[in-house]
Amino acid sequence: MAVSSIPARAGDPTSPRPARAPRRPRGEGQWALGHREPLNPNERIKKDDDPLNVRARIENIYAHHGFASIDPQDLRGRFRWWGLYTQRKAGIDGGRTAVLEPHELEDEFFMLRVRVDGGELNLAQLRVVADISREFARDTADITDRQNIQYHWIRVEDVPEIWRRLESVGLQTTEACGDCPRVVLGSPVAGVARDELVDPTPAVDEIVRRYVGDKAYSNLPRKFKTSISWLVDTPYEANDISFLGVDHPDHGPGFDVWVGGGLSTNPMLAQRLGVWVSLDEVPDVWAGVVGIFRDYGYRRLRNRARLKFLVADWGVEKFREVLEKEYLGRALLDGPAPELPEKPVDHIGVHPQRDGRNYVGAAPVVGRVSGGQLARLADVVEAHGSGRVRLTPYQKLLVLDVAPERTDSLVRQLRGLGLEAQPSAWRRGTMACTGIEYCKLAIVETKARGEELVARLEERLRDFDADISIHLNGCPNACARTQVADIGLKGQLVVGPDGTQVEGFQVHLGGGLGMAEGQKAGFGRKLRGLKTTADELPAYVERLARRYLAGRAAGETFANWVIRVDEEELR
Repeated sequence: MAVSSIPARAGDPTSPRPARAPRRPRGEGQWALGHREPLNPNERIKKDDDPLNVRARIENIYAHHGFASIDPQDLRGRFRWWGLYTQRKAGIDGGRTAVLEPHELEDEFFMLRVRVDGGELNLAQLRVVADISREFARDTADITDRQNIQYHWIRVEDVPEIWRRLESVGLQTTEACGDCPRVVLGSPVAGVARDELVDPTPAVDEIVRRYVGDKAYSNLPRKFKTSISWLVDTPYEANDISFLGVDHPDHGPGFDVWVGGGLSTNPMLAQRLGVWVSLDEVPDVWAGVVGIFRDYGYRRLRNRARLKFLVADWGVEKFREVLEKEYLGRALLDGPAPELPEKPVDHIGVHPQRDGRNYVGAAPVVGRVSGGQLARLADVVEAHGSGRVRLTPYQKLLVLDVAPERTDSLVRQLRGLGLEAQPSAWRRGTMACTGIEYCKLAIVETKARGEELVARLEERLRDFDADISIHLNGCPNACARTQVADIGLKGQLVVGPDGTQVEGFQVHLGGGLGMAEGQKAGFGRKLRGLKTTADELPAYVERLARRYLAGRAAGETFANWVIRVDEEELR
């Protein structure tokens, strides 16, 4: 009997279903894979007009017609490529940070970030930075943990004149913010350190000369952070790329390469590529890594657009292979791991240079300085025969080239300026981000809280004999490297004693980077429910410090003590 050839009716459950085409994986906006269409508003802004072009509009239109004339896409997007962010409107509490629209949060003034690549400032530059602060920025001039100078209260009308003055002494704000190569961190003692075998300054200068402001690298998926140092004195594991000094047994002094570091809300530590590069190779290798990020980086979601996510997905072996084959056209030499110093280095105090002179490292409180301080600092530095100041990635500063017989006088005069070369452990180890005073992302105050905390601890525990780092951040974005501090404080609203919401901090304990022998890099321990109100913060840190002093074993660091003790000891 023949089988019926009558076709099955639509919807008949017995009828065979047509095979589905395999689902294509969702694109991540990677240019190298053909995904060029912008997938979010930030990418659209960059495609519509290269952000570097906004300088002409600032100079020719906005500076003449004022804040109200600024196109919103320029204001909240492209301005960043020239170091400009609108600052927070005064009086808006942290509870409204996440609910207000940008135009409701922002004031008609700007934060302006000045690049200080390698942290280097000569006297002429220092005086110009100070003069701009006093004339245009209401005497603000914070030292950041990226070796930048950060102004506030800047008017768009004054920006062209500020640029003219900065550029007249070799400084710039080009790509100080934005999805582009940010300031290049460098050792504050590059070129003068006794233990330095190769001065990396020529590589820092060449990268800035070749690539900063180059439109081939001005549209990256997100920001790109760099560190280049012979010494282990920068937070190299927290950068997108870091070059760290090593001595190869066959090829001599050069640099070990690390990629894929970054903190924020999804922290990752940089990983070794396992290669050795000479000083001359550093700029080309740097450009190759940036090129990979530009072409293969994820552009679909902003919260996955940092290089660290690509490195995590690929692994360092594939990353190295792509770098060598597609971007350098040659293989790189295998190299040894860097040797770490016996203890972490921050250069505070008086230290000998290789030429017989001294450098002096001094600490303001949480990086807060003023234009008036910097102007007086320039006078003091010049009077002591020096012409060079360096900024550090820990919100501190150094004076180089001081004759030994003039060092004591310099230390005294720095103290008179509020810059302490013999600071307490608390002043030395405490950093703070900008916080709610000026930042639109912040939830709590940080700078004033940090100053209050240092003062309280100096009063109560002046002779504390251990190094404890305390990093205060106004939001989860970790600009102050919260997760890699002994005591990391992430700003948030918490329930106060009377049941209302008040400013406070989630506490991270025992974090750190691999800055010395025996130190294992890792993120701070977060205990369930471990929070403190801002008002209770000084008492909490004092209590924790006293418990550490009473319970530590011989030579035990705070981070190791935190790992060892019961949770109740940490509350």
